[in-house]
Amino acid sequence: MYNWNIDTTELKKDSRKYTKWKLEQMINFGLNGEKIKEKELRKYWHELDIDLARRKVLVFWLWHKQS
Repeated sequence: MYNWNIDTTELKKDSRKYTKWKLEQMINFGLNGEKIKEKELRKYWHELDIDLARRKVLVFWLWHKQS
């Protein structure tokens, strides 16, 4: 993932903030060939600022129970 508007060296000093930021960037702006770790996504789910339409799709994929 490439991001030109954030100094990631400073952000990486706080691993929690960096992980949340990276998840938000990947979900809202594209994966760019990377994969999202489901465990991290579930862990930070309630703290992420995600586009509403994408959030609905992710809810379906993560918590939809098949009968």
